[in-house]
Amino acid sequence: MKLTLYQIDAFTNKLFSGNPAAVVPLDKWIDDKLMQNLALENNLAETVFFAPSKDPDADYDIRWFTPQVEIGLCGHATLTSAYVLFEILGFAKEQIVFNSKSGLLFVKKEEGRFVLNFPSWKPMPFNDYSKHLSEMLGGVKIISVHKNRDILVELENEAAVKNCVPDFTALKKTREKYIITAKGNDCDFVSRFFAPADGIDEDPVTGSAHSQLIPFWNEKLDKREMFAKQLSARGGEIWCAQLNTERVAIGGQCVFYMKGEIAIGN
Repeated sequence: MKLTLYQIDAFTNKLFSGNPAAVVPLDKWIDDKLMQNLALENNLAETVFFAPSKDPDADYDIRWFTPQVEIGLCGHATLTSAYVLFEILGFAKEQIVFNSKSGLLFVKKEEGRFVLNFPSWKPMPFNDYSKHLSEMLGGVKIISVHKNRDILVELENEAAVKNCVPDFTALKKTREKYIITAKGNDCDFVSRFFAPADGIDEDPVTGSAHSQLIPFWNEKLDKREMFAKQLSARGGEIWCAQLNTERVAIGGQCVFYMKGEIAIGN
């Protein structure tokens, strides 16, 4: 069996920045264990697979794997899948509809960007967090803590987010995912994302985290449209909008890195 693999950098217009994802288009689904092994072999934050959907409301089914586990939602790998479909495989419709474990996901190409229509996960104030959270995040001053899928930690300023040095061993033991965020200096807000329990100490740019960040900052800043940056070493830029109480828009650019072939068995 031979499979085609594309590696694309997401949420950036420059090669070697943003968040790289491996994209593997399928004609039909392959074994789950094989997909997990391929993700482990790729050793990127995400390897994404999509195949034609039997759902009449969707074009493709989509699944995402870290090197260790399958996850329920991933923004940057959905963005890169849309890039491969629109720019390489010649997808002709105006909008791609993916069927996923998080429901239907929609992607359009607008003004040179790919725009995800994702669920809005408003995080709620969270008091049941470890008293050692500040210590686990390198002694940062915590302004507030909220939670939906992930624990969202508001810090005092952009510098605190940029300079945070987490204790990944301690964070891993909690089995939680963490977003740290603050108001930006030259953008509306900044963030970083840590998921050591899923095999990703720090994710370069995390689209799905913005399903929480957008409603959080929409309410805090009283702004519907926002521009955000993720302050990882590679860095990334995200155009955001709160569409309604149920949905958010997450936009970004992509850059092609490589195309390869996976040969399995004879």
